[in-house]
Amino acid sequence: MAGKFELARSSNDKYFFRLKAGNGEKILGSEMYETKAAAENGIASVKKNASDDARYEKKTSAKGDFFFNLKAGNGQIIGSSEMYKSESGRDNGIESVKKNAPDAETSDLT
Repeated sequence: MAGKFELARSSNDKYFFRLKAGNGEKILGSEMYETKAAAENGIASVKKNASDDARYEKKTSAKGDFFFNLKAGNGQIIGSSEMYKSESGRDNGIESVKKNAPDAETSDLT
C-alpha cells in the first residue's frame, strides 16, 4: 500500500497535514497553517524536497530521543518526524519519507 498525506483541520480552525506510510504509521507532521491553501503548499513542498538528503536535519531531543526535520530550500521547516528511540529508527523514517512522499495522494479530511 502506498503512503498518503492527510490534510486536516484542527479544533482551533487551523490546517495541518501528516504523511503516513503504507502501513498507516505517521512519519511526518506539519506545523499549523492559517489557510487550507498554505497547508496544500506545504504538502507540495514536502513532495518537492523529500528526495534531497541536504533537506533533512537530524536532531536529538533533550530526552535523548532522535527525530528529524524536513526543510525547504529557504531553510524553513516544512515537517517534523515522530520521536525515535534510535538513530537507525530515525534514519529509517527519513528513508520512508523519501519513498512515500513524492507520489503520495492527499486525503482531504477537512
